[in-house]
Amino acid sequence: MISIHPRLRPALAVSFGAVPGALSRFLLEAYLEPYLAGNVPFATLIVNVTGCFLLGVIAPLAFARTFVLHPELRLLLTTGLIGSYTTFSSYELDNDQLFSGQSWPVEGFYWLGSTGLGLLALELGSRLVLRGLAYWEKWDDLA
Repeated sequence: MISIHPRLRPALAVSFGAVPGALSRFLLEAYLEPYLAGNVPFATLIVNVTGCFLLGVIAPLAFARTFVLHPELRLLLTTGLIGSYTTFSSYELDNDQLFSGQSWPVEGFYWLGSTGLGLLALELGSRLVLRGLAYWEKWDDLA
């Protein structure tokens, strides 16, 4: 039997869950995309909603006091498997925890901040890359 350093065990657990989670997402979207093509990314929506459902099933079991789940198995299932399947489910779990704490200002800030700042960051990143590509193409034409 191989001895694994205790500090390495959580990282390995996440890694072992991440591979099947990411592959599941890829394969499900690849399978659904031809059937659900259109303006709305339904395949991603299905992945996000099923990821939320799976995290909703796993999280209560993983963090329950009456049901003991090994910490590495908890990391493998939540952060590794579901986290690589969809990060949206983690976002929704955070929202649920904030909402159940009756902290409306914090919940509102997190919800609006994640959505608004996420969209702004996406737009900023896209514009920066598009400008860089335009500059690169213009410079390449001069050479």
